[in-house]
Amino acid sequence: MGDQLYAGVDIGASRTKVVLLRDRQLIGYSVMKSGTDFRKTANMGLEDALMMAGADRKDIANCVSTGYGRRNVSFSSETKTEIGCHAKGCYHYFPVAMTIIDIGGQDNKIIKIDEKGRRLNFKMNRKCAAGTGAFLEEMAMRLDIPLEKMDALARQSTDMVELGSYCTVFSGTEVLEKIRQGKKVPDIVKGLFYSVMKRILEMDSLTDQVAMTGGVVAHNPYLVQMVEETTEKKILVPEYPQLAGAVGAALFAMER
Repeated sequence: MGDQLYAGVDIGASRTKVVLLRDRQLIGYSVMKSGTDFRKTANMGLEDALMMAGADRKDIANCVSTGYGRRNVSFSSETKTEIGCHAKGCYHYFPVAMTIIDIGGQDNKIIKIDEKGRRLNFKMNRKCAAGTGAFLEEMAMRLDIPLEKMDALARQSTDMVELGSYCTVFSGTEVLEKIRQGKKVPDIVKGLFYSVMKRILEMDSLTDQVAMTGGVVAHNPYLVQMVEETTEKKILVPEYPQLAGAVGAALFAMER
């Protein structure tokens, strides 16, 4: 088993993540846009991860897929839910009882697990894009700024503009109004981050130990800092927050 590879694929609505584990250690991974052909994207992601690992497909002992498009992975032997995989992936890095906050491209998840990694309960925000990566992407377009610049801009804020609406459509109108009023872009961006944070924290209560994962967390670490300051809790973040679900899938593959 020591030399064998185990693959995990997490196909989200926005990004597809592929990881390869050997001896429970991450040795290769890939993150790319999911696009419209999930099957093709999964295969491309696997090839990139294998190249990083210096391995071939024949080295893979098993693969489990998860996420929005989990049934579109031709080389997967089994599928698992996002909730189960995120819980398992996060517990792999932090084996404690905790609340996991996952901020994805299209939905948010709050998962509570006990000290043995067993899922206690979870909540998801499925019906509205507010508080997700899609929300920030839409707001970046409204502000005419690159999405990857938002974190740095939020850090520059000296007078945060608090937004009143959670709705993506109404928030877009509100942002335009703030621009008309002469508000500074960094202050608006920090207000958007605050809106995301507030939306998530209102979904459920938090336990003493909290971890954050997902693509939004990976690209906007300032959001984690804002949560820490607001909750007065030290937030745990895996080295690669966006890969937590795929790592959990690979761990399930190893167990099978």
